[in-house]
Amino acid sequence: MPSFDIVSKVKKDEIQNAVDNASRELSSRYDFRGTESSFSLSKEDLSVKLDAPEEFHIQQMDEILRQKLAKRGIEAASAEFSEVSRSGKRSIQKVTFKQGIDRELAKKIIKTIKDAKLKVDPKVFDDAVRVTGKKRDDLQSAIALVRAAGFEQPLQYENFRD
Repeated sequence: MPSFDIVSKVKKDEIQNAVDNASRELSSRYDFRGTESSFSLSKEDLSVKLDAPEEFHIQQMDEILRQKLAKRGIEAASAEFSEVSRSGKRSIQKVTFKQGIDRELAKKIIKTIKDAKLKVDPKVFDDAVRVTGKKRDDLQSAIALVRAAGFEQPLQYENFRD
């Protein structure tokens, strides 16, 4: 029976490359000379910390990181930018990346598919939604439906089996 999985993944290597490129640009920019501004990637919880002496530096670093992520094919919707906080003489912002589909989003996806009355069966598996059906055309129309729904998190469609 044909099936596919709806997942939400971010490639860790691409995030690492984007942070490295952003750090390289930061070191070469004239307006950041001598400011001790930095990007640091935490691989455990997949987050990036922006550290600078002033809040306007953080805003510029935010733009640099967004550009580098976009060049690497990472959608901005997968990143969650926190508010800028002040710690002593430093300004800090944390950017976390969403991995997997949580229960709420899975319920919304399943409801969207079932409301369309397609001849497919969506089910939740860990941090993914598996959709099975008898015909390949039904599965392709389910993919088109979920893409058109425009959920707040970027979704990928994997393991399309016939």
